[in-house]
Amino acid sequence: MLYIGIDLGTSSVKLLLVDEKGNIVNEVSKEYPCDYPNPGWSEQAPENWVINTFAGVKELIADIDKSQVVGIGLGGQMHGLVILDKEDKVLRPAILWNDGRTEKQVQFLNGEIGKSKLSQYTGNIAFAGFTAPKVLWVKENEPELFEQIEKVMLPKDYMNYVLTGVHCTDVSDASGMLLFDVEHKTWSKEMLEICSLKEEQMPKIFESADEVGTLLPEVAAELGLSSDVFVIAGAGDNAAAAIGTGTVKEGSCNISLGTSGTVFISQNAFSVDDNNSLHSFAHANGKYHLMGCMLSCASCNKWLMEDIFGTEDYNDEQSKIDENALGKNHIYFLPYLMGERSPINDANARAAFIGMTMDTKREELTQAVFEGVAFALRDSIEAAKALGLNIERSNLCGGGAKSELWRKIIAAVLNIKLDILQTEQGPGFGAAMLAMVAAGEYESIDAACDAMVKVTKTIEPDAELATLYEKRYQEYHMLYPALKSVFASWAEE
Repeated sequence: MLYIGIDLGTSSVKLLLVDEKGNIVNEVSKEYPCDYPNPGWSEQAPENWVINTFAGVKELIADIDKSQVVGIGLGGQMHGLVILDKEDKVLRPAILWNDGRTEKQVQFLNGEIGKSKLSQYTGNIAFAGFTAPKVLWVKENEPELFEQIEKVMLPKDYMNYVLTGVHCTDVSDASGMLLFDVEHKTWSKEMLEICSLKEEQMPKIFESADEVGTLLPEVAAELGLSSDVFVIAGAGDNAAAAIGTGTVKEGSCNISLGTSGTVFISQNAFSVDDNNSLHSFAHANGKYHLMGCMLSCASCNKWLMEDIFGTEDYNDEQSKIDENALGKNHIYFLPYLMGERSPINDANARAAFIGMTMDTKREELTQAVFEGVAFALRDSIEAAKALGLNIERSNLCGGGAKSELWRKIIAAVLNIKLDILQTEQGPGFGAAMLAMVAAGEYESIDAACDAMVKVTKTIEPDAELATLYEKRYQEYHMLYPALKSVFASWAEE
């Protein structure tokens, strides 16, 4: 039997065709644009998700026996606001997870409603990227559209609706909306009232491996698949990646170097970070997790390479870095290209190179970006340590994880072991695994992870380099507090 795993990302949709043993039969990627209509804004047309996902599925299965495809699972970018009218038409471009326009609404929620109440209602406080502040922004700035809202959805859930006709979401993705009572896995009546929403405007809640429906006949015909192919609820991209990397046992950790960066820590029971530095979300395995999220991760390197250096030869630029210079770079990079979430929660924060001189070379800037991302990931690791969590090793996935140099830097900065997996296609692979569990190929998600997730290499932290980076991290840690008021004053201009 064959399963399709779909990762609906920010810059592209990645599709995998996977057999029941976890072998990847085929993979396809389709890019689509992201729009930035104002500084700090980030939007996308949902129709581009549909067009490219459909095209991707057709290409993915073009040369195989289509009757062997039995199930589809989606993982996708979280927090994005998709609003539909009474005819299920999209009312406006989706406001994405890395959009920073909601500072006023975040201040209202965290200030006037209060962080303690928000945490009581949802397990989390307000961040600019979360869905609830976006709903309030639409209410205040586009009231005529707000009045037409019939359904509030998330990106991958909109794709599931297109495939099945069912308005659905899963517990892991719903956790990032600030409209969901994470501990009790139900919509928060208090938050819906604060956002002037009714429960009937929200999608039906499922666990991630639950089947939500089968392909609509017209969709099945267009894709060349049977209308008996089922679709599961799926998961937010980070929870899906955690399944794909086997991050399901208590205390296990996964670090993702994607467009955004995450530190994902699996937990059996619900808990809340009293400092609200880490998010408290439901996991795709029926349990829970803590997560730190940085908004710009591997995208920082993409920005430097393509937009600043004007090259797509990443390997050539990286090869210019002298490994003897690791831990000795006097140039620092704050990776706040889109503001930042964990742990500073500051939509006004901006990226910066600090320490440049007349003899600064471009490879030193590349190194500074690699190190700055690693330092920002460590901020979330430090927040976890403050909760008494002892993280000695982590899985590493995402596009940035393909760089051996970046792996070495991150292992030393965090001073932990990093496990590299046989399959690095985290969210799509995890979504396919969830579909296999739904089909009964495996008796549980844990069993599926044990069977299909294999470690191929472990990166040990270099002790001498870790010592050098400890000093650099402490210096890096002083930079944002020194610039915070500057960032705030820019936002008032």
